[in-house]
Amino acid sequence: MAHTGRSTARLGTLGVALLAAVPLSLPTPSAAATPPTTTSAPTATATATATATGLTVEEDRLAQAAPQEILRRSGFAVWPREFGRGLARMTTYPQARRYVETEGRALWRRAVDRAQGRGPAGGDLSRDDDRPLYWARLGMSKELRQWRPGFGLSASQRASLLAGLERGSRGQDSIELPAGKRLLRIVVTGFDPFQLDADPRRSNPSGAAALALDGTTIRTASGEPARIEAAVFPVRWADFARGTVERTLAPYFRRGPRQVALFTTISQGRPGRFDVERTNGAWRGGYPDNVRESRTETVPIPPGVPTVTPQPQWTTTSLPYARIVAAGTGPYPVVDHTAVTEIPVGGTAPVERPDGPTPGSTARAGGGGDYLSNEIAYRATLLRDAVWRPALPGGHLHTPVLEFGPGNTDPANGQVTDPVLVQNRLAITQQVREIVTVAADSARGAEAGTS
Repeated sequence: MAHTGRSTARLGTLGVALLAAVPLSLPTPSAAATPPTTTSAPTATATATATATGLTVEEDRLAQAAPQEILRRSGFAVWPREFGRGLARMTTYPQARRYVETEGRALWRRAVDRAQGRGPAGGDLSRDDDRPLYWARLGMSKELRQWRPGFGLSASQRASLLAGLERGSRGQDSIELPAGKRLLRIVVTGFDPFQLDADPRRSNPSGAAALALDGTTIRTASGEPARIEAAVFPVRWADFARGTVERTLAPYFRRGPRQVALFTTISQGRPGRFDVERTNGAWRGGYPDNVRESRTETVPIPPGVPTVTPQPQWTTTSLPYARIVAAGTGPYPVVDHTAVTEIPVGGTAPVERPDGPTPGSTARAGGGGDYLSNEIAYRATLLRDAVWRPALPGGHLHTPVLEFGPGNTDPANGQVTDPVLVQNRLAITQQVREIVTVAADSARGAEAGTS
């Protein structure tokens, strides 16, 4: 297996200048495995905090010691400061829009380059760490939210700038899949860290895997090259309801010279194992997201995106799960996970089904639970079906929970990193790469059969 990365040639002005110059061992909801169902609304504290500071809940967490240490020890602390200085030089909205989008992409590229060993490490924090990107993005969005330019800037224009920063710094608008029949094209997605009120040190191995894989080329068992492009998504219900998943993936799911041959959404799941989730459900269970908002409802499909009518309660993986489970991909066991929770026809109470849903049932949890990991899997596979590519291999992979080392599990006095955390994250990332390679071996046949 060989893999290569892109150069740093596409860094923005801030990126060029700068180059010159995690969770406990407890089961966690995924973005994650099945979280406790709740119908709670955003807490009063969350609303009051956001109102008092003018910042989002996520941006408010930046003031804590752990995020500041992560930024400092990775060299990413300079990004928000330099970004703010650049904003101060903007004199028109079009100029600001170009600057924000360019620097968002530059932040993503720098995070990818750092993860893949290119450019300066910036500090002693391990290169595979996904957290510097998350906290630097929030530092930049904080600067943008508090920016008061000399020209008139409407609320909708500021929101548009913030959205452009989000897309660019997540790799969502820089997916570059080359055309051609001799190359397999693969898209993988990861998530931000989450459950940060409990422990602001948390890292998400799915985000680390996305950074490690973006722009790389793997070689399948048959010798064919496969190009991987990656993006990262927020742990926020509202963004998903607005169509961030469909907007990002739809151009590459549709038939054409750059259509994908394989996709895998990835999130952190259960301790000690990978899960290939067989079935995804159309239900949001209400667990609070990264801005402490809760949504308990049927997964909403935004207007204007390709979908299936009527909206199905369930979608199914088209990943080659049997081959993935049987392959020796790494130190963690890989499970074909088939369980769901449903309300059966004629019933009123949720029932757990170990072997998948029964006909006509109503979803209450897919194999990946009822949080955003299940939802991204549901949305991606529903989009696959909506664009008439049901044979396109794709689905959801849950990674093991990323664990800190013994003696470093208490956020009150623990360190932001340790050798066990780094070792576990590297092992998970490498096994993700091997699992994607196994899946790619099956993708050429599926691609040929549907092209």
